[in-house]
Amino acid sequence: MDTPDFEHSKAMPGAADADAGEPDAGERIAKRLARAGLCSRRDAERWITDGRVAVNGTTLDSPACVVRSGDVVQVDGKVIPEPEPARLWRYYKPSGLVTTARDEKGRTTVFERLPPDMPRVISVGRLDLTTEGLLLLTNDGELARFLELPATGWTRRYRVRVFGEVNEVKLAELAKGPTIEGVKYGPIEAVLDRIQGRNAWLTVSLKEGKNREIRKVMEALDLQVNRLIRVAYGPFQLGKLEESAVEEVPKRVVREQVSRFFTGADPAEEGKAKGGGKTAGAKASKSESAGAEGAKGRSAAPAKASKPRDAKAGWAKAEPKAASDRRGPAKPASGGYASGKAASSKPDGKPAGRPGTLTLKGGKPGGGGKPGPKPRGAGGASGGGESGGRGPEWTRADRRR
Repeated sequence: MDTPDFEHSKAMPGAADADAGEPDAGERIAKRLARAGLCSRRDAERWITDGRVAVNGTTLDSPACVVRSGDVVQVDGKVIPEPEPARLWRYYKPSGLVTTARDEKGRTTVFERLPPDMPRVISVGRLDLTTEGLLLLTNDGELARFLELPATGWTRRYRVRVFGEVNEVKLAELAKGPTIEGVKYGPIEAVLDRIQGRNAWLTVSLKEGKNREIRKVMEALDLQVNRLIRVAYGPFQLGKLEESAVEEVPKRVVREQVSRFFTGADPAEEGKAKGGGKTAGAKASKSESAGAEGAKGRSAAPAKASKPRDAKAGWAKAEPKAASDRRGPAKPASGGYASGKAASSKPDGKPAGRPGTLTLKGGKPGGGGKPGPKPRGAGGASGGGESGGRGPEWTRADRRR
């Protein structure tokens, strides 16, 4: 039987929502539990069928129940606090931290390194132990799952340092979607940016997040990844965020960029309705492999930078069209707005060597030369209420520093 992670569920005190004064129309019980970060809606319905969920002291036998503000919801006898409006944070995850609430091996987690004044949150997807860069955090389990769906069509962009023989023809073939050890991957755009010492830097963009996908794909090309930095997740950029720093995305920006979530749209269902059973993610993959425009297309010249909606770097922007520019990482847009790509430790200019097949000789992987490029400026989950005698109270666990 699944055990709800009450300690790391995400309801917490926070800033009042702009719509707080509007009438409470309520929400289905399954959605309430999912928003609390305890489970998916489907799991919640199964818990209800199993008699594990109660509202105002009455055990439910059907998910057709609407709960409103003030209703007391319990799972296995424990009170679940009411969720607050969805919020989103950008976090620069350092290498060496695991993206999990608890680690069986006792390793340090990202949640133990968050500022002490941070509420309890959950991550949008995960980053491997040795992967660094942008990790989105949210207080809303439903929002996290929404953003993780490949059907949203959002591009995950990475800066990748590799050791080995880089062949740009083989890199270009990844746009067709490679199959490695029987596993089919979606289209991947990989562009050689520059040579640095005995290594090469690539920009890799994809729209799915299979376990260790980039490392496995590079290994199939006889390339060893020795540094991996995520610099963008959809419209949200790493920008100039310092290592280990965390910054909340303004609520207005969240509503603009994830409007479908707040209107109750399901990207997976939308994709099936419009694509004859195929999801939006599948349709996007098909168009990308044919060279359609988007983050994975390989255009002949750099695309024009779009104007940022916000002057502050890294909050959100429309996804730029990828360009096969061999001049290295792009500079931040005017007004201090970051492009989302990691800055190089060397001045921008023509790369050493020439396009085509490049052989890097000698040395150990990751050795030699100066450290690779890092994003500019790089240096490094909810509360409860009173139970009112209606069941054991869910309380916030002590944070480990």
